[in-house]
Amino acid sequence: MEIIDEKLIKKVADEARKSPRLRMNYNFHKSLEDKCHRFLNALEPGTLIPVHHHPTKDETFVILKGKVRVTIYNDDGEVTQTCVVCQEEGIYGVNIPKNTWHGVECLEPSILLECKEGPFVEHEVDGILEIKKP
Repeated sequence: MEIIDEKLIKKVADEARKSPRLRMNYNFHKSLEDKCHRFLNALEPGTLIPVHHHPTKDETFVILKGKVRVTIYNDDGEVTQTCVVCQEEGIYGVNIPKNTWHGVECLEPSILLECKEGPFVEHEVDGILEIKKP
């Protein structure tokens, strides 16, 4: 049994602060080939997870600590929905259906518990949406 406690959260958050990307995963799955990926994702302010989609995979995350903004886009790069995920505001997580363009912005130091289907595929070749600027 692995316990998700303050000690583990602090360890992953410290690693995120030291990372050039300002984020760090702690995987519970043993291999990138596993059928189900479960992990902590520690994010620091300034972290932007680029707009991407998973053509065949749903993605779910629950916030354990902090605050992030999740933005959903249509195929033309236009914002269709946005949500601030934060326990204090009563919004605990999101489920993003497969083939949905989305991005995440860290608003304060945050820890997410994420789950999605494996195996890992680094943002599919067509996975990055070019956002149209006004």
